[in-house]
Amino acid sequence: MKFDVVTIFPEFFAGPLHYGIVRRARESGLIDIRVHDLRQFTHDRHKTVDDRPFGGGEGMILKPEPMFKAVETILADSTTGKLDRADTQRPPEDTAVVLLSASGQMFVQETAERFARLARVILLCGRYEGVDERVAEHLATDEISIGDFVLSGGELAAALVIDAVTRLLPGALGNETSSLHESFSRDQNLAPADERRPIESAPENRLGDGASGLQAPLDHPHYTRPADFRGWKVPEVLMNGNHEEIRRWRRRLALEKTRRNRPDLLSRTNQ
Repeated sequence: MKFDVVTIFPEFFAGPLHYGIVRRARESGLIDIRVHDLRQFTHDRHKTVDDRPFGGGEGMILKPEPMFKAVETILADSTTGKLDRADTQRPPEDTAVVLLSASGQMFVQETAERFARLARVILLCGRYEGVDERVAEHLATDEISIGDFVLSGGELAAALVIDAVTRLLPGALGNETSSLHESFSRDQNLAPADERRPIESAPENRLGDGASGLQAPLDHPHYTRPADFRGWKVPEVLMNGNHEEIRRWRRRLALEKTRRNRPDLLSRTNQ
C-alpha cells in the first residue's frame, strides 16, 4: 500500500514514521510512504503556498494551485504519460485524496478500515488558518478531522492516519487477530470492495441566520487568489466589501457544512 503526504514541513516525518509497526511495515515492503514538499509545486521564486483570504479575516490560507499540482503530479507518476489536462484527473477508485482539516468528518475506525482496503492514500496537510475551499470541494475525496480540537497543522493527523491504517493491513501485526478485538473494531474482516459514497449536498438552508440561535461548530469555507481557478469562482459575496453580508454568508455556510459533515455537533448544541 502507498501513502503520499503533502506538507510544507517534510522534515516533520523524519520521526513518527520510523518507529514501531509503521517502521516494520516499511522495512518489510508492506507499505511505501513518500513525503512531498508542497513548496516544490509552486512557480514563483519565493515558493509561495499561502495568501490572505477574500473577504478579510485573520491569518493566511493555503492556496489551491500547489495542492492541485502536487496531487496531479503524484497521480501522473503512477500512470503512463504526463497530465496536461485543464481539469483535475479524478483519482482511481482504489485511491483516496484526504484533506486533513478541523472541519472534516470524524476519523473513526470504520474510516481506517475503508482506507485499508485501498491501494493508495494521499494525505494533504493543512496549515495556517485553513485551506482554500476548492481543495475540499474539487480535489479531495475525503475531508477528515481527528477530533474536536485544533492543531497547528495536519502533519500529526497524517501520522495518526498512517498508523491507524497500517496496523489493519494483513501482515502488519504479529497476531493477525489483534486488530479485530480492539476499541472501535467491528470484529469482522474487511469488506472486499470500497464503499466510498460522495457526500450529499446540504439541503436547502432552513437554519436561518439568527432565529435558530445555533452557533456553527465548524469553520466557514475559505477562498484566496486566484478569484477564478479552473472555472471555480470565489463567491461574489466575498468580493463586494459588505462585511455584514460576508459575516452572514460565512455563518450560513458554516452551519451548512456542519450539518453535512458533523450533524452530531448540531444535536449537541440543541441539548
